[in-house]
Parts: sequence; C-alpha cells; structure tokens
Amino acid sequence: MSKKDRLSGNEAVAIAMRQINPDVMPAFPITPSTEIPQYFCNFIANGQVDTEFIPVESEHSAMSACIGASAAGARVVTATSSCGMAYMWEELHVAASDRLPIVMSLVNRALSGPININADHSDAMGAKDTGWIQIFAENNQEAYDNFIQAYPIAEDERVHLPLMVCQDGFITSHAVENIVIEDDVKVKRFVGEYEPEHYLLNENEPLAVGPYSVTNYYFEARRAQDEAMRNVPQVVKEVAERFEATFGRKYGFFEEYRMEDAEYAIVIMGSAAGTMKYYIDKFRENGEKIGLIKIRMFRPFPARELAQALSGVKAVAVMDRAQGFSNAGGPMGAEVVRALYYGKSQAEVINYIYGLGGRDLLEEHAEEILESLKDAAKNGHEDLYRYIGVRGRD
Repeated sequence: MSKKDRLSGNEAVAIAMRQINPDVMPAFPITPSTEIPQYFCNFIANGQVDTEFIPVESEHSAMSACIGASAAGARVVTATSSCGMAYMWEELHVAASDRLPIVMSLVNRALSGPININADHSDAMGAKDTGWIQIFAENNQEAYDNFIQAYPIAEDERVHLPLMVCQDGFITSHAVENIVIEDDVKVKRFVGEYEPEHYLLNENEPLAVGPYSVTNYYFEARRAQDEAMRNVPQVVKEVAERFEATFGRKYGFFEEYRMEDAEYAIVIMGSAAGTMKYYIDKFRENGEKIGLIKIRMFRPFPARELAQALSGVKAVAVMDRAQGFSNAGGPMGAEVVRALYYGKSQAEVINYIYGLGGRDLLEEHAEEILESLKDAAKNGHEDLYRYIGVRGRD
C-alpha cells in the first residue's frame, strides 16, 4: 500500500527507479544529480534490484553505454545535469534517431559559463530539439510520479523515443518534502515489463542499429522520427489517465491554476510555478483576475491545447528560466507566441527571462509582472522580451 514519507526529489526518483528495476544504469556523477546513482547503487549493493550498473569515464560514455544497452534490448536508465548532459550532446541525437526508449533523470542546472551549479533550464532547453520527450516537475511528488509514467510513454510501440524527466536542481532535488510513495508491486505492475520487438541480441533476427544513412534514406528517417513524436501527446494522455485510475493523482500536458475567469495569465515551468501560485492567490484576494498555466510536457509542445486554454485572456506573461540569444526572447516564449499566433489569439504576450543561475522569483517581481500585463492589455507593448529580477537593466 502507499505510504507518506519525507524525501528529497533525488531520493524520490531513485526510489521510483528501484521500483521499476531497470536492466542497466550507466552514469557519471555531476552536481546536483549525483545523489540519484548514489542512492541507486545502494539498492544494487543491498540486493533490492538486479540492475547492472556501469561506472563510466564521462557523460558522453554514459549515453554511449545507454545506447548500446538499449539497442541490445535492455530497459535503461541514467541521470545527469547541466554540462554533463551537454557532454552527451552528440549521443542524445543518436539515441533519439535510433528510436531507443532510454529514460534519463535530468536535474536542471545552469550551463557554464560563468560556472554556476544552481537551477535554471538552460541544459534542458539546449537539448529541446534533440528528439527527446521532455517532461518537467514542479515538486518532489511530480518528479516521482513523472518517472513512473516515463517508461510506459517511451516504450509504447507508437513512440519508442527517449525521455527526460526534469526537475530543478537543489530546489527539488535536495529539498525535502512530504510525498506519497506507492506500493512496489503496484508500480511494477503499472510500468510493466519491457518486451522490445527488435533488438541486437535476438539471434533470430540479425539487424544493425545506427547504420550510415545516405541521402536516399536520411530524410525519411527524420520524418519517421517526427511521426513518432506526433504520437506522444496521445500516449501521454492515455498513461496519465491510467495513472490517475491507479494512484489517484491527475496529470496532463499542463496544469491550469485559477484560469476559470482569468483575464491575465502566467505561463511557467518547473519549481517556480509553486511560488507563482502563492502570489496569484494573494492577487486573487485583491480582486485581480489572474491565473497560471504550468507546462508539464515541453517536448512535444502542446501548442493547440495551450492556445485553447489561453483563448479568453487579454495578456500573457511567458516565463523563461533560460536565456535565448536570438534577440527575440527565450525558448518557451517562442513556443507560446507561435501557439497563440496559429490559434489566432489577440492576447498581448510579454516574454520574461527570470531566475537564471538559481535567482529567486520574488513577490515584487510578480507584482511588476501583473502591472505590466494590465498595461499591455490596455495600451499594447513593443518589447520582444524583458528581464525580471536582474541588476543593471534599463
């Protein structure tokens, strides 16, 4: 039966891994994800799982080993952060193009430079177009729940793509919260066994994985990969419905918070969503009609559904915890603007860059954002993007 416990996000994810009992875990330590393989190695040493742990010499090697093990037919897991995932860059594309359902716990941390070990989303946003599914958590419970749902999504025959379960470094990875841990047997039954149709160790079906693809084939392979990504939303929805029926907690592409009559909305992702919900409650007490949408599934991006959810608002603030060097805003800002454009929305959109390198989102920032939304709804605005909470701005 389920039980309540006090756990960090890293502990919660490691427990989900134990309950799933994957076949192989290649990993290399990097702050703040190091605890995940550390906890998991304790489970291996204690005989609680029969996973083969591969201590590699780098993150590039870790993903290379993941690719080999997954191609051989194993259920594979790893964990990394920041520059560690950047070191995997080449192999991330290989894993996705080879259609390997590897699951990775990505504990979000700022990319260098300058060197910083605190939370922002620059690592995940740098990998947003590598072909991996990306699901984000607000808190420790969601990190645990998302990981349980990851394999049924990634391994579905309509998908067969790798998946990143993202949580914010230190804010959730190391902070302790009350969460519900589900029964081991129920989790294992929910996830099921991995039974690949094609794999290298199948002696009855000789095959190659990752061959050289000449001009005659490369384009079609990429199109097929895109078709798999198009199938992801339906599978995410089905897995979430089954998760709710089994464990009672509801998930979707995003969460709508106090959006029922909202005139203004904030779109945000990760742990700062919880902070912003607190501020929105205070604004609501003062009669302000403002709500929030917390993105859970960033890749693939739920453009049509988001445009529908925002169809009744006058102005939207899109909060990016990653810098975009396009001179046109951040990565999520670009996604939301495109969604609203194709949804024929008339809402004003202000893209904010916030929280880089772990900087806090304060109440005074939320108040400034609300006033900016009210002004934009009334008078319009010309800024492609703005910063919030940074020194030295105009």
